[in-house]
Order: sequence, then structure tokens, then C-alpha cells
Amino acid sequence: MPKACDLKRGVIVEINRAPHAVKQVEAKSPSSRGASTLYKIRFTNLQTGQKLDDSFKGEDFLKEIDCIRTQVQYSYLDGDIFTFMDMEDYSQYGLNREDIEDHTGYLTEGLEGITALLVDGNIRGIELPQSVSLTIVDTTPGIKGSTATGRTKPAILATGLEIQVPEYLENDELIKVNTTTGKFISRA
Repeated sequence: MPKACDLKRGVIVEINRAPHAVKQVEAKSPSSRGASTLYKIRFTNLQTGQKLDDSFKGEDFLKEIDCIRTQVQYSYLDGDIFTFMDMEDYSQYGLNREDIEDHTGYLTEGLEGITALLVDGNIRGIELPQSVSLTIVDTTPGIKGSTATGRTKPAILATGLEIQVPEYLENDELIKVNTTTGKFISRA
């Protein structure tokens, strides 16, 4: 059983008899003497997709769930079902759009490096790679000589995701995007 102070992003714990994945951990140090550090943790319920914010003391124990992590590849979208293929035994798993709505803007057919979270043989969620390469499909024309300035402009990517990119980028360029922050990293 992990302590609240040991929790990291991606750990799956049981809260109210349901699996919850840790999405964000924030430590708050109290100003009074003798008080213990509080950990504000954001969870996502892997069955319903609901967010849960809770606070724990560093010594509080949480029950960890047995979860299998396996590498999958995004295959295709069928209606509202995103289909992923296991890279080892080629079995397929499907997730509803609402289960992974935060990730859909980063999914392109054939994307590898995705980790599937399996509980009792059923897929409960996915973890994306740290960055993905996406193509710019619509942005204003690039401005020559603007590489020295830090100004940005909006760009729509092939998946429909809209992010801010540097002014010098143009349509049909391949860029890297951070999947945690949703921000431009570099050209791919």
C-alpha cells in the first residue's frame, strides 16, 4: 500500500471500491509548526471518467490496485469507439470517446508508445507518450525573419486540436506537441 507522499502520476489506487488513476499531485507545506504536509491529488475514475480532487496527509495509506500495463497502438475510430491493438498478442481493445476525451486530439492512426491500463482483462484507460508528432493543417502564413521573436499564432492540427505555434511555421509542417501540457515543443 503506497503512502500519499509516494503517489506519482499514473499510479492506480482504489477509492470507494472503484479504480482511480492519479493525474496530478500537489504538495502543500503548512506554515504552522508540527503540522504535516498535505497532498492535494486529482484522480480520474477509470470506470466513469469522473474527476475527483482529494487531500491527504503524507502518512495516509491508499490501496493500490493490480493493474496490467501493456503497450498498444492506436488503430482506428469506429463511431465513438477508439480501437487499440496490443503490440504483443494483437488483441484489440475499445474505449468510448468520453472515456478518453482529454487524449483524442493527440491520437493519429498507427500511433505507438501508448500504454493501456488493464484491470481484470478490461481496458480502463490509456497513457499517451510524452510527445507526439502532428501536422499543421491550418494557420496564417509564416512571417520571414520572425524566428527571433517569441510571438505565437493559433494553428489547427490534423486531429482538430488547436494550439499556439511560433509565427514562422506554415501549413503542412510536422511539429512535436507535449501531450501533458498541449504545447508546441519543436519541429519534428
